[in-house]
Amino acid sequence: FFFGMSKPIVLVTSASGRIGRDVIARLAASQQFHVRATSFSPAKAEQLKKYGAHEVVSFDLTSADTWAEALKDVQVVYSASLDPLLNHHLNFCKELGSRKDQIKHVVRVSCMGADTLTASYDKDEHVSRPGAEIPLMLQHYWWGEEALIKEGLPVTVLRANFFMNHLLKTDLENIDKEGWFANPLGSAKNSFVSTRDIAEAAAVCIAEGPKAHANKFYDITGPAPQSMYQIADDLGKVLGKKIEYRPQDMAQFEADFGPTRAAFFEYLTNGFYTRCAPDFYNLTGHKPTSYYEYLTTKGPTGESGLDELYQGNLWKKGVDAMKDVAK
Repeated sequence: FFFGMSKPIVLVTSASGRIGRDVIARLAASQQFHVRATSFSPAKAEQLKKYGAHEVVSFDLTSADTWAEALKDVQVVYSASLDPLLNHHLNFCKELGSRKDQIKHVVRVSCMGADTLTASYDKDEHVSRPGAEIPLMLQHYWWGEEALIKEGLPVTVLRANFFMNHLLKTDLENIDKEGWFANPLGSAKNSFVSTRDIAEAAAVCIAEGPKAHANKFYDITGPAPQSMYQIADDLGKVLGKKIEYRPQDMAQFEADFGPTRAAFFEYLTNGFYTRCAPDFYNLTGHKPTSYYEYLTTKGPTGESGLDELYQGNLWKKGVDAMKDVAK
């Protein structure tokens, strides 16, 4: 969609993340783009090139002096950032806005639940608890979208449901040694989404370009709502052993991970994330990936969901990762 130019340069932020690396692999395979991956750690450069990145640049969302080199001649930005880095993302949006003549498309990963552009959510109205606000993390996701929109950039947003495996990463030791995991979701069902599907949707939007997808907002969910008991059954089938789900008290969960994350998890217990959206099918022409399929099949980087389950995780029991940004 960039006529008269060599292959457009796509900057992939959070490139080593579970979505970013699949975005790299899909864009590289399309042969339509020059894929520039960002890396905070030089040690990850070779692996990013194995995924398909044509070049790897040093980039730190918290250090503005790394941005200019990373953005040199870039036309498209895949934007994702860790939840605690919201304020740095907001600053980066201003930098992108200062380059409107250069940046032709931004594809942002977010989450549904608080926006005031395509919906009329009131931040002071919790969907199930009178007198409470929409969870702060959901407000943050909207702020991350809104900052790009206010800069006048051509934006596509993928509003993803809760990631498959995110719930289980903090219980890997219990799963391996004792065959159980715990969280406060109980019998509530949610249409958890495969990060592989988010990457596929992002790659489609980037390939088809801003003419098709600018100012478009897509809800990306799984193909069916599942309870924790069903998740345990699927995981057990794959591991070849009985996996037990143990309901956890929300107060204990808050003690483990802090009030900001606990408030988000309340929305996973009240039915807000139960529905299945058609947007992934409309973008790709096929159904989203089920949890069992995700665990047992390989994505574009050659890793299965089971492989990904045992990789790094932001959330640690006993640490409130959102403490400094929850203001």
